[in-house]
Amino acid sequence: MTGIDMPDDLRAAQTRLHQATAELSALLRSLPWSVEPLDGRPGDEHPHTGAVTGGREPSPGWTGEQRAVVARLRAECLDLSAAVATHPYWAAFTGEALVDARMALKAATRTTSTPRVDVGVVA
Repeated sequence: MTGIDMPDDLRAAQTRLHQATAELSALLRSLPWSVEPLDGRPGDEHPHTGAVTGGREPSPGWTGEQRAVVARLRAECLDLSAAVATHPYWAAFTGEALVDARMALKAATRTTSTPRVDVGVVA
């Protein structure tokens, strides 16, 4: 990791923060669009093409269990963010060195789930 030795508890907290954030994001994408049950709304018809855009299907809302899981993950992300940001390790850095160390921690603990694409290579 670019020559910076970081405490194991800091690495573990940042790794879990990446995981919890990804779990929360995936869960929110899978849930109905509205927390509360709501009627849908029709889309708008384009006056020239007749294409209908926008609109929403009715939402059944979130179940109590779904709300609890979202609340738990949000609280975990908040706690982990605070633990990482206020870790005593950061006291050894100031200015640009602090930013560099923080970015190095993020890069070292992030799991890459999407492949990197080299836009300079033409197929």
